Amino acid sequence: MKTIGLIGGMSWESTLEYYRTINEAFRKKLGENHSGEMVIYSFNFQDIVELQNKGEWNELEDMLVGAGRGLKYSGAELLLICANTMNKLAERVEKKVDLPLLHIVDATAEVIEKEEVSEVILLGTKYVMEEDFYKMRLERKYGLKVVVPSKDHREKIHHIIYHELCKGVLKEDSKKFLLDVIHVLKDRGSQGVILGCTELPMIVDQKDLDVPLFDTTKIHSLKAVDLALDR
Repeated sequence: MKTIGLIGGMSWESTLEYYRTINEAFRKKLGENHSGEMVIYSFNFQDIVELQNKGEWNELEDMLVGAGRGLKYSGAELLLICANTMNKLAERVEKKVDLPLLHIVDATAEVIEKEEVSEVILLGTKYVMEEDFYKMRLERKYGLKVVVPSKDHREKIHHIIYHELCKGVLKEDSKKFLLDVIHVLKDRGSQGVILGCTELPMIVDQKDLDVPLFDTTKIHSLKAVDLALDR
């Protein structure tokens, strides 16, 4: 079993789900009292948010690299950045830390391909929905068509993530809004939905929809378990 290094705290609400999902998967696969061998670095999320708002991505990169090196020193053999948005820096972090890093987009695209879905709705922070690092990786590397909500809807989704979900606040009207956005885009031809924010599964899940829902938190976690067990 490889030791998994989690770069978390972005937010701790979703990092908790990573820890839970990974340990449950190890117990299911190995039985008895097995759990995962992990080391975790958890940021103060307020520091991350302030730097994101200022566009200080180089400083954020330095922070992730420092965390990754600390995890490597502590025995990590495989890294995960426990946030969709911060995977914007994944390739640079992997190179500087010199440790395999599982990109959340690659893990998610692998599952989408198995479902034979060609057009997906992407929900997440404004960085995920508007910048190229996520959409273009899905499109160029995996040949998927990626659809995002309108600008006004993107702004509201971003607000829900940072001002509600990251604080553990779940509102029924926010859930309804998210589902309404999904249904509008689904009716235009999209075949599945990527929850491209690790907090979104807190409020939307598969039972709410009649198309495949791709929970990036769960997908990322389970793929890490497979890699840790060399499967």
